[in-house]
Amino acid sequence: MRKKRDLLTLKDLTVDEIFEIMSLAKQFKRFPFFKKRALRNKTLALLFQKPSNRTRVSFEVAMTHLGGYALYLSPQEIAMGARESVKDVACVISRYVDGIVARVFSHNDLSIFSRYADIPVINGLSDLAHPCQALSDIFTIKEKFGVLKGVKLTYVGDGNNVANSLLITGVMAGLNVSIATPKGYEIPVEVLEEAKEHSKISGSIIEILNEPEKAMQDADVVYTDVWISMGDEHEKEERLKAFSGFQINETLMSYAKKYAFIMHCLPAHRGEEISDVIDGKNSIVYDQAENRMHVQKAVLYKLLR
Repeated sequence: MRKKRDLLTLKDLTVDEIFEIMSLAKQFKRFPFFKKRALRNKTLALLFQKPSNRTRVSFEVAMTHLGGYALYLSPQEIAMGARESVKDVACVISRYVDGIVARVFSHNDLSIFSRYADIPVINGLSDLAHPCQALSDIFTIKEKFGVLKGVKLTYVGDGNNVANSLLITGVMAGLNVSIATPKGYEIPVEVLEEAKEHSKISGSIIEILNEPEKAMQDADVVYTDVWISMGDEHEKEERLKAFSGFQINETLMSYAKKYAFIMHCLPAHRGEEISDVIDGKNSIVYDQAENRMHVQKAVLYKLLR
């Protein structure tokens, strides 16, 4: 019996596997029902502690296109960690289905869940990482430029789960990555150290700054995310003050290359982390959103067969 494969963070993939997933995603995007029977009679559980639009719909459709079935378990239905222990949920659900996408508040819960689940576990989002989002983002950039080596990606905003995964994936794939956050909201040290190790192999340049204008210099792609994530609502006033000057708008975009693409993983709060430039001709946010489905189809194909 083949040992199960998880995707909790990008540590679970090699560089070759990242490019393999992107190659598969390209085929799935061109031919939606390519491998349409690959996961026939397979069931995927979507176990969510947080509500979702793109993650839920993209995984459900991806599973259907591959011939399988997706079962959604809402936050109210399971209440993992409250109504029932993480261990018990993992052990029981593993008896029913062939794979699990877990969207959780705590990455520690996800790690415990993976330890006790004997089927593949995919991180649909945790407070540490959002690997499926980052893989889709890198795929989108490659789709636009044809290459990744030498392309500069600038992320401006909170050093959160999206930024963590984007930095790791980008550097592994050969992008130059510049990240600007307010002081106190930087990328975790352990994530940065991991990225630096990958950069020694890929040759990528990493910049970690607190000045968005410097980070935006010569950017080919500009990326941002919400300043106030689910669970951080009590910090709203403090965060809005700290992130003043970090909004992606026409002024900041003037420091980037003239035709720099704008990316956002959505949902977007117009008037906070980004202005109406998100609706301009350089915005590719809806391409990003669509590509979640194609990339996740490739992930499912790789892990659940």
